[in-house]
Formats: sequence, structure tokens, C-alpha cells
Amino acid sequence: MRRTDQPSLPQWIQNAYESLETAYASDTDELSREAVTEILLTEAEQIETDADATYVLNRLLERGWLYEVNGQLRKTD
Repeated sequence: MRRTDQPSLPQWIQNAYESLETAYASDTDELSREAVTEILLTEAEQIETDADATYVLNRLLERGWLYEVNGQLRKTD
């Protein structure tokens, strides 16, 4: 879990992030928004709609768990 002065993210969003960590660990350090959305929809148990995936993605970006460079999303180490 990330250490910040902000309250932690809800557990279901942290679980979704763990699904993304697997994708990032497998041979790439960046993914497109479309790829992240697809991973969340197929791998994260509580993500059922595009709106859910977008919500999670936005929270992860806002909290600094992911960041965007030239349209590609990278995991913050």
C-alpha cells in the first residue's frame, strides 16, 4: 500500500490496482487507458462496467498510484 498523508483508497480499488500490478509486472512498464480499462473489466472482481473502470482509473491517477505520460499509464514505484 502507498504511504501518503491522504486516507487510503477503498479496499475494492486497492484490489483492482493489484490486478493492474500483474499486467505491469509482465514485460511492460506502460499501458494505454484502453488496456487498463480492459484489464480492470476482465481481471478485477468488483469492476463490472466501463464507468466502474473509469472511476478506479481516475482515483488511481488522482492519488498518484498511476501517472500518465504521452497517453500511456505508468505505475508509480
